[in-house]
Amino acid sequence: MTNLQGKVAIVTGASRGIGSGIAKQLSALGASVVVNYGHSRQAADKLVEELRSNGGQAIAVAADISKLVDIQELFAQTIAAYGKVDILVNNAGYMSNHMIEHVTEEDFDKHFAINVKGTYFACQQAMRHMEDNGSIINISTSVVGNMFPAYSVYAGSKGAVEQFTRQLAKEFGAKGITINAIAPGPVRTELFLQGKSDQQIETLSSMNAFQRLGEPQDVANVIAFLASEQASWVTGQTIRVNGGFI
Repeated sequence: MTNLQGKVAIVTGASRGIGSGIAKQLSALGASVVVNYGHSRQAADKLVEELRSNGGQAIAVAADISKLVDIQELFAQTIAAYGKVDILVNNAGYMSNHMIEHVTEEDFDKHFAINVKGTYFACQQAMRHMEDNGSIINISTSVVGNMFPAYSVYAGSKGAVEQFTRQLAKEFGAKGITINAIAPGPVRTELFLQGKSDQQIETLSSMNAFQRLGEPQDVANVIAFLASEQASWVTGQTIRVNGGFI
């Protein structure tokens, strides 16, 4: 049984969707959870209240993951509250799908500022402040490795995340810290369902072995394993948590 008692976890972009599911799972296994949010303060506070009502320890911290100064403050507030950091889940992300002729410079830059720069510099702060034998889990996407129109910028940014996850493994290995990436397939969240027709959802559901959308819990279960001592020999990997998504 996975046990995260005494561990301190930062989950970026945790106020809703997959991030919320991750925060709940880590808390249920005993970790103190820092719920990072960008704009959804009400949702973050509600999640913290839920975690506390279930016997967990949690705080909400606002931070724009695209800004280094905010990332530094996120770690500073975590250490001020709990004295250390053991687990970092880089879940915060941005996705806006457009065919190449409609991609703007602003949209391109936002993808890479949040998905790449934010994740990378959060890893940098983890190197400076994380306890030995900690765990970092970066969120990618199963769109990487496929050819879907209008996903080029998003998939490109997540491809970068997978690449530096591999490259950083030896650097973090010196402190016994594992670093891995999770690449979910389509997951049933409010954000994912928004603007999609029943036919589109059915089509996406049919593209995996189980003929269903994933649930946040499906992703959270694997992240909990990677954050545990049972995964101490797993690093530099990207795990496709997608039901065999094609």
